[in-house]
Amino acid sequence: MSAVPTSIAGVHDAFEEATYRKVAWRLIPLLLICYIVAYLDRVNVGFAKLQMLEQLAFSETVYGLGAGIFFIGYFLFEVPSNIILHKVGARLWIGRIMITWGILSACMMFVSSPTMFYVMRFFLGVAEAGFFPGIILYLTYWYPSHRRGRMTALFMTGIAGAGVIGGPLSGAIMKYADGALGWSGWQWMFLLEGLPSVLLGVIVIVMLDDRIAHAKWLTADERNLLIRNIAADGEHKEEASVLKVMASGRVWLCAAIYFSYVMGLYGVSFFLPTIIKAMGYKDPLDIGLISVIPYGVSVFVMLLVAKSADRSRERRWHVAIPGLLGAVGLALSVVLAKDAALAIAALTLGLSGIMATLPLFWSLPTAFLAGTGAAAGIALINSLGNLSGFVSPYVVGLLKDATGSTDAGVYMLACGMIVGALLTLSVPRHLVNR
Repeated sequence: MSAVPTSIAGVHDAFEEATYRKVAWRLIPLLLICYIVAYLDRVNVGFAKLQMLEQLAFSETVYGLGAGIFFIGYFLFEVPSNIILHKVGARLWIGRIMITWGILSACMMFVSSPTMFYVMRFFLGVAEAGFFPGIILYLTYWYPSHRRGRMTALFMTGIAGAGVIGGPLSGAIMKYADGALGWSGWQWMFLLEGLPSVLLGVIVIVMLDDRIAHAKWLTADERNLLIRNIAADGEHKEEASVLKVMASGRVWLCAAIYFSYVMGLYGVSFFLPTIIKAMGYKDPLDIGLISVIPYGVSVFVMLLVAKSADRSRERRWHVAIPGLLGAVGLALSVVLAKDAALAIAALTLGLSGIMATLPLFWSLPTAFLAGTGAAAGIALINSLGNLSGFVSPYVVGLLKDATGSTDAGVYMLACGMIVGALLTLSVPRHLVNR
């Protein structure tokens, strides 16, 4: 008698797995490519720095402020942008974001003064505001909590993908295009890496579906399955007003955690080429190729940790332990700086730890936020957390100008990762382990 129910359950499980694979193949590749291009446009200033500072007579402090001021514009427009996305749909809004930031990123090639550098970076942040939290919110429309960790990790491998692709690409453009048509290599880099965002924005508008109910490429049974799973996942969540979310202690705790981890991410992202150069590598292409190592390893670490977290349905330790390992790796990269191979290995450990924390971190706030409150809460956490993208490059730049070395700045980033890990463990277990 028990064979029939078991058989039916097996068929249902197979159908569910096949449906989610179908959704993943439809959504994730496009979102991943978009994020690779977005992140590359955000941090390629780290490679431009290798030529810009000398040609435009910028100090490290000017660079750090310009690199970080992106996040002021990002912060100011993040929450309203995500609420608009929730109201008008991801297709049009994400497409709009990509087109405007692609144009502005390409226009970075015309920077000629510190003021112009600051203004362009600020408006690039305004243009991109809402993209990342919008995608995080968008994934909650399609995936229940216990499936979202792996999907978020796959999407966020775009950061590592930008490092793997962007390092050699940026280095090659700066080396071989330098002087063509009277433009410097860094100018060509901004132009050639900015324009693909415009094309991808158009593709998003054509291909992306706002909600499960709009997906004509799904059968009726597949749509009903996905809708039921999302409804069941949201039963324990409370639909809160925007003001209530803004006043939530849980949301502010999540923002503090994210601030700590993002400090490590952007501190490394903006200064990795400089750190590698300090190890004795001078050619931009060599620096780009070496930067592939930590980013490439990070992809595998991210996916393995996310798979483990989804399988065990445990979140806090899967976020905290990589955060602590990231701090150890960053600190060791300074201690071992005189041995290039060991220093690169330590940086690889540091960046892998940082990268593994980020996708799983988002399983914390999305476990208790829903609806418009989720749109506002995710955006608030992301915007406050990304303020560290302003703080960390600026402080690392100040410390480098003051000491002549990035060592003190890297130690600061390691301390931030430790704080983030400890705060993660203060999140109530019952709230997030589902």
